[in-house]
Amino acid sequence: MRIGPYYLPNNLLLAPMAGITDQPFRQLCRRFGAGLAVSEMVISNTELQHHPRTLQKTDYTGETGLRAVQILGNDPVKMAEAAKLNQQRGAHIIDINMGCPAKKVCSTAAGSALLKDEKLVENILTAVVAAVDIPVTLKIRTGWDRENRNAAKIASIAENCGIQALTIHGRTRACKFEGQAEYDTIRQVKQTARIPIIANGDIDSPEKARRVLAHTGADAIMIGRAAQGQPWIFAELAAALNGEHWQYPALADVQGVMNSHLEYLYRFYGDDCGVRIARKHIGWYFERLGGLPAEHKQSINQAQHPVQQLTRVNASFNHLLPRAA
Repeated sequence: MRIGPYYLPNNLLLAPMAGITDQPFRQLCRRFGAGLAVSEMVISNTELQHHPRTLQKTDYTGETGLRAVQILGNDPVKMAEAAKLNQQRGAHIIDINMGCPAKKVCSTAAGSALLKDEKLVENILTAVVAAVDIPVTLKIRTGWDRENRNAAKIASIAENCGIQALTIHGRTRACKFEGQAEYDTIRQVKQTARIPIIANGDIDSPEKARRVLAHTGADAIMIGRAAQGQPWIFAELAAALNGEHWQYPALADVQGVMNSHLEYLYRFYGDDCGVRIARKHIGWYFERLGGLPAEHKQSINQAQHPVQQLTRVNASFNHLLPRAA
């Protein structure tokens, strides 16, 4: 898998997810074999580029591997400036968000709402590619709704503008995350594309990964929600695609991963914010393990300090049965 001058170690990518793919989670997924981990989206509004939250999203101190930053917006000039600024801050790849279906994003004519305006798409891509000397990639959906799937047209525009790789989520904007992702549109785009195509949407098992790659002919797959609470999914998929045996982590290993993840969150965000952000990750980890009694979940969520939270998380493992390999 190659994006511009960069060769990725494999074709398994972590999707950008707002509020989730921060530095601690990206590093954790890389540890388990993600070939590329894309940052959560950074708004292109110039007034917010130096906001503490934006600076935290683009903090790469100590981060290993290629740094791919996703930017969001609908103004070609502001998007170009945001791309340039993030290159200066250390990004190796700029990814453009034209796939987010969130109402608050689409209401500003950004994210997947841009798919309605193909000329504006062209203007944004042209401006961003011209603004930086690092690869620019694009993430889209199959179209605005089921009657308007224009991914093939957007792919052609992207190639002509110099985009180096294209990720397609197998749903339209109107579908949000409902129903099943479809891969026929991705297959259609891949048949004529001259740039790498990355398939995304509902890929959550080795069987699904093999099926999607075979059906679409995609160069890579991107994993999003399936990585929540199980960052080792990249190791599982890599083993399966290479025909190797893989064994689900023992309960003690899962506990160790959770502990290291939470401690990274505390260091990165500070005690108060780290504890709050950790709650959703703790919930996802335990959901993958079969869930916890309500009183344990409540106790963990009421913890206010890192030591208190960690103590309650580790105590909860005593109420779990080891998962069968």
